[in-house]
Amino acid sequence: MTRRAALLFFPLAIPVFSFQEKRKSPHETVSAELNGKKIEITYGRPYLKGRKMSSVTPDGQVWRLGADEATKLTVGLPVIIGKELKLAPGSYSLFAITGPDKWTMIVNKTADQWGAFSYQESQDTGRFDLPVHKTASPVEEFTITLGTARGSEVPLTLAWGDQQVETIIKAS
Repeated sequence: MTRRAALLFFPLAIPVFSFQEKRKSPHETVSAELNGKKIEITYGRPYLKGRKMSSVTPDGQVWRLGADEATKLTVGLPVIIGKELKLAPGSYSLFAITGPDKWTMIVNKTADQWGAFSYQESQDTGRFDLPVHKTASPVEEFTITLGTARGSEVPLTLAWGDQQVETIIKAS
């Protein structure tokens, strides 16, 4: 076998390095089971780092509900989120418009998108308002919690700074 032929059969192993920058906000996936089907939320968890929440999520502006990619909700069964927004099984992005007294939750059909930069209201599945409650103590890192299913409902809580909003996801 000639040297040239040997190179064709035994290519050199070249290590490939990933120089991906470490994210400043950790990412998390929370999930719950409802009627034997999975509900999952994947999101980035920004820190306040001494900032006021309103400087990170300016009142009246659409926020990606976390950091980096838009927050992604995946449901494995037909559900109702909030009081009446019906969702078919599939994946959606979640956004919010925050304010001192209420957050407007937005469910968007475009599940995979970066932040709110390409957000289009025309792709919204729907919106609903949630009243703001004060947290017992400040929450430094944005936190989404899916509670334990009670019957055909799963509680959903979002908290950051001194604000917390809550709703229910229920089987429809």
